Amino acid sequence: MKRIIIILLIAVAFPLAHGQQIALLKYRGGGDWYGNPTSLPNLIAFCNTNLSMSLNPKPATVEVGSSDIFQYPFIHMTGHGNVVFSPEEAQNLRLYLLAGGFLHIDDNYGLNPFVRAQMKLVFPELDFVEIPYNHPIFHQKYPFPNGLPKIHEHDGKPAQAFGLIWEGRLVCLFTFESDLGDGWENTEVHHDSEATHQKALKMGANIIQYVFTNR
Repeated sequence: MKRIIIILLIAVAFPLAHGQQIALLKYRGGGDWYGNPTSLPNLIAFCNTNLSMSLNPKPATVEVGSSDIFQYPFIHMTGHGNVVFSPEEAQNLRLYLLAGGFLHIDDNYGLNPFVRAQMKLVFPELDFVEIPYNHPIFHQKYPFPNGLPKIHEHDGKPAQAFGLIWEGRLVCLFTFESDLGDGWENTEVHHDSEATHQKALKMGANIIQYVFTNR
């Protein structure tokens, strides 16, 4: 375990190293973890161009219970449906987050009740709290003074950002009623305007920049 933690801390300590890779989380339960196939590649390309980063252009896919999870400082999770973590998977994800990793959960619509229940297995002592507008994640290269942008309409609710905070550190960001991942996708997929696409990418870039510079 000590070796794994050191590997992760080294990865986080040198965030702009050439070829640093981010990952998509594969989970059980039947939800479409694989949704939005063009979203992460587009976000990576945007960050490399606009944040002068050198991220590997191809995101990895990692399972919740795999030891490979410790290789990736940033992991993205999305989907519409059910999520199931075994006790072993929940413990693995907890160790990853405690060791310095970061999980971004983006509700693609319908993920909310399932992911909240499963993250309670990961951190039974924590509850999601709403992230205030003055949080640094909204004030990286691209300012979002009104917090999380609304990208796609679902139930007429405002976009909200929630977080799990461990000893003062944001370890998990849950973006709700925003659908950033859809906004990152190629514009023809959801027929987004270029302005909407750029707004989603800029917020995504803020998340990446926050993770790689504030750990």
